[in-house]
Amino acid sequence: MSTATLDPRAQLEHSSTFAQRLKGDPAYQAFVLLRIAFTVAPIAFGLDKFFNVLVDWESYLAPWINDIIPGSASTAMHLVGVVEIFAGIAVALKPRYGAYLVAAWLGGIIVNLLTYSGYYDIALRDFGLMLGALTLARLASKYDAPGLEVRL
Repeated sequence: MSTATLDPRAQLEHSSTFAQRLKGDPAYQAFVLLRIAFTVAPIAFGLDKFFNVLVDWESYLAPWINDIIPGSASTAMHLVGVVEIFAGIAVALKPRYGAYLVAAWLGGIIVNLLTYSGYYDIALRDFGLMLGALTLARLASKYDAPGLEVRL
């Protein structure tokens, strides 16, 4: 008589509660951490575009971009803030799409910074953030797949 034991990882794949998955699946833990980070950070930075508490955001806008946009740099930063808030909300609601939106947005920021001398360190940091957003998107293909429902 043989007894078949299921691999704990296989059992975890079939468990459906948030707490069980969070406790035992490192990839799911990474997904949750990245989802939180890429929800909170864009919303916080987007809100700060209206208040300039963290930094004077207008100073990061490359002159050539400021020359081609209608209105002032302040108006541009307000628009950027709205897009960032939207991107953070998109990650919260549907990370498999929102993460790509954040990654594309960070790509645009990187182009802006690389064309404006003196901000290469921030462009490199944003490149790392872009890789994190792309990682979230890949994890979301498994943990936020179409038709997948997670029961709390």
